[in-house]
Amino acid sequence: MIEDTTWDESTRPTLAEPPDAPYSQMQLTTVDHLVSIHDHLRGELDRVRDLISQVRRGVLTVGEARAGVNEMTLRQNNWTLGAYCQSYCGFVNGHHSLEDASVFPHLRRAEPASAPVLDRLHAEHEVIHGLLDEVDRSLVGLVREGDGSALDAVERAVDDLGERLLSHLAYEEHELRGPLARHGFY
Repeated sequence: MIEDTTWDESTRPTLAEPPDAPYSQMQLTTVDHLVSIHDHLRGELDRVRDLISQVRRGVLTVGEARAGVNEMTLRQNNWTLGAYCQSYCGFVNGHHSLEDASVFPHLRRAEPASAPVLDRLHAEHEVIHGLLDEVDRSLVGLVREGDGSALDAVERAVDDLGERLLSHLAYEEHELRGPLARHGFY
């Protein structure tokens, strides 16, 4: 596991593949699928941040925020800001678990040279899971305290998660473009 959650780009292994390496459109469908999933995660993270901001500014009440959340693609039966954040965290965890259990072992077998990158991505997943746990703890505090300082803690936790998650997604897309185009997910 990476102890420090601030990531120095220079410590990330790379596969040294030219960014414009030619692949057919068919080969790039796997890469496009991964980017689509990541774009969904980015968009939903933006929505979480926006809801927190609107609640903080008094633009939305919790009830109005719940109505906005109901329009999102990640839904549960009982909607609150906390339930949405928990659903988002669960989705991220599920996505990373699938990669760790299936996609990364497949790529490691198909292309052994990718091992350092896959090891780093897995280690970053562990850090992100810790940050997701922190979002969950801060949400518990928000439910318990219900005041501005509890909302501050949620906002800090979401910001920390967002910074690391967005960096991770970009790194993964860049480094796995070639291996995924060549070997697919499975």
